[in-house]
Amino acid sequence: MDEKLHVLDHPLIQHKLSIMRDKETSVKEFRELASEVAMLMCYEATRDLPVEKVDVETPIGLAKVNKIAGKKMAVVPILRAGLGMVDGIIELVPSVKVGHIGLYRDPQTLEPVKYYCKMPKDIAERDVLITDPMLATGGSATAAISFIKEYGCRSIKLMCILAAPEGVKRIRADHPDVDIYVAAIDEKLNDHGYIVPGLGDAGDRIFGTK
Repeated sequence: MDEKLHVLDHPLIQHKLSIMRDKETSVKEFRELASEVAMLMCYEATRDLPVEKVDVETPIGLAKVNKIAGKKMAVVPILRAGLGMVDGIIELVPSVKVGHIGLYRDPQTLEPVKYYCKMPKDIAERDVLITDPMLATGGSATAAISFIKEYGCRSIKLMCILAAPEGVKRIRADHPDVDIYVAAIDEKLNDHGYIVPGLGDAGDRIFGTK
C-alpha cells in the first residue's frame, strides 16, 4: 500500500460524492457538495498537524489541552474548478491563506503553461494544500506542484475529489514526496481525457457553464 496515497472512504464523503456523480444534481447542490466534501477531506488531510500542550482555565479548573503548534496553512486552488473546494476549507481553517494558480495547455507542445500565479508572501513557510476536483491525466496537478516548489515550499499535499489511475501514477512518478488525498479512484480515462465513470466536467457543474 502506498503510504502517500490516501483514499478517504468515510461514509459522509462517499454519500455526498454519490450525489455529485448523479447527472440530475443541480448546479446549486453540486457546488454546495463540492465545498462540503472538501471540508471533510481537509479534516483528514490535516490529521498530522503537530500539537502542543497548553493550560486553559475552564469555569471549573485548570485543563491541560492540545492546541495546534503554530503551523501555518495555505490552500492553492488550480483555476478554475479548484475554487469550488476553497470555501469548505476556509470554513474549517479560517486562518488559512489562499493562493491561486491558473494553467492552460499549449496547443503545440501540449504542456501546461502558467498564465496566473499569486501566492501569499510567506508561502514557503506554510503547509500547502493544492485543490482540484479531478485528477485526470495529472498534467495540470504535476505542473502546479512544480511551480509551487519553485517558491521553496517543502510541505505540499494534493487534494482531489476524484482521480483516475493515470493521474495518480503521474503524480507519484513526478512528485513522490507529495501526499495525495482523494475520495475515490475511478476506473480509467476515456479518449477525451474524462474520468470514467466520473462525474462530468467539475468546473462546468460548479459554475453552471454547461
